[in-house]
Amino acid sequence: MTNTKVIITILACAIVTFSIRAFPFVVFGNKKEMPPIVKYLSDYLSPAIIAALLVYCLKDVFVQSAKLNYALFIAIIVTAIIHKLKKNTLFSITVGTIAYMILI
Repeated sequence: MTNTKVIITILACAIVTFSIRAFPFVVFGNKKEMPPIVKYLSDYLSPAIIAALLVYCLKDVFVQSAKLNYALFIAIIVTAIIHKLKKNTLFSITVGTIAYMILI
């Protein structure tokens, strides 16, 4: 890859990153209150993403070995319990991932 291509790639990434971060400020300005659509998305998007991830994780559950299935279900239960206790998504996912890695 030439230096020109590298510079163009870095500039493109910088422009996209800046645009994504500036978008809410440009659209919503200095409003103190969130628009209803943004409030709705913030309430329902996180659980929808978690549900999609759960379905994705469980899609091949019957074609895997029994040992991997047990590890998967135990890790899901650990993740759910930790999330119920701590109410911290990142911590729950981290503990669940570590539990799964230890079990497999």
